[in-house]
Amino acid sequence: MVLGCGAAMAQIVTTPYSKMGYGMLNDNVSSIQRSMGGVGYAMKGGRIINVMNPASYANVDSLTFLWDVGVELTNLWSKENGNKGYNFGGGLDYLTGHFKVAKGLGAAFGLLPYASVGYAYGGDITGGHESRSGNGGFNQLFLGLGYEPLKNLSLGFNFSYLFGTTSNSTFITSNSTSYFTRNMKIRDWNLQLGAQYSLPMRAGRDLLTLGVSYQPKKSFHGNAWGTKYDSQDSKVDTIGYTSMKGNYEQAASIGVGLSYILDRRFTLEADYTYQKWSGAKYQPIAGFEAQDMKFDDRWKVAAGLQYTPNRRGSYVGAMAFRIGAFYDHDYLNYNGNNLRDYGITAGLGLPAPNGKTTINLGVEWHHRESKPVTLITENYLNITLGVNFNELWFWKSRIR
Repeated sequence: MVLGCGAAMAQIVTTPYSKMGYGMLNDNVSSIQRSMGGVGYAMKGGRIINVMNPASYANVDSLTFLWDVGVELTNLWSKENGNKGYNFGGGLDYLTGHFKVAKGLGAAFGLLPYASVGYAYGGDITGGHESRSGNGGFNQLFLGLGYEPLKNLSLGFNFSYLFGTTSNSTFITSNSTSYFTRNMKIRDWNLQLGAQYSLPMRAGRDLLTLGVSYQPKKSFHGNAWGTKYDSQDSKVDTIGYTSMKGNYEQAASIGVGLSYILDRRFTLEADYTYQKWSGAKYQPIAGFEAQDMKFDDRWKVAAGLQYTPNRRGSYVGAMAFRIGAFYDHDYLNYNGNNLRDYGITAGLGLPAPNGKTTINLGVEWHHRESKPVTLITENYLNITLGVNFNELWFWKSRIR
């Protein structure tokens, strides 16, 4: 089931901005974290799978096996030069699992999106019609470990297999039909490191946690090429076929977060992410990509709050109420215009009638545009659904 979900995960994004670079990047957030603005570097707990920081895997109950599955629906409203558009998309967002291996050692695994491409638009040109479309994405199948070598200090890593293909196509119809496609296929590995340090306060009722995550810069492995077809020639030509190694790179990334759990009911967290994409190589395919497209350093700030009145009280008391906000200075830059994305989030955690399983509902409002010149303005509403299955798989009943 994990391997079969890759194609569906690549179709969530619906924006023309995704035609540039590697598409729209993902931050490995769960439905819980998305409802809190996308925070997570300092988040820990036995009821959440936090892929943003693998050090959190060390904090899991010995009898528990966690499954977390998330889906997303997106409504997009866009405006360009006075023309309005509407789009709808959705699909599987992620699939993760978490369990304890030994004392102080936890493991996690799953399938996550790395970057996504998805758009379709067109219009009339002199003497004909032009239409553009893109689809696909890159996913990561990961396995991670988290270990607590010292009390309150956790270390961890995620090792991922990165795979997927993207395709960006242009159709031109006039006296003849022309077809151009830029293709990119990645088959690679990835590594993420993490650390968390917690400081109990107020006799253990409060907890202050500092979290750090790091992903090194590396060259992608795979291939990139262009395809050209003209009905007058009646043949397909492959242009600019090249190995991605040494020509396309992933930026170094670091994330820092600080969380505070107050009276075991309130959880507050603030995060900062920095990715040095300006120093990463990207070789445009001549004739298929804008030569003036470049990468900027990406940075993101996010903050979130969760409130659970009383986990062991009434049903309403056991519910989790979440809000958050974020601002994202993206890595994509076209002709001197950088992409910005900001928004607010909210959500609910609904406990199942029996057991510790939780249904997490979330809603996000985003505003995306380029600066200083606004090329396309987008407002979109995301509805997320995550089911966090919390099962006692390792319980041994006493034989009498």
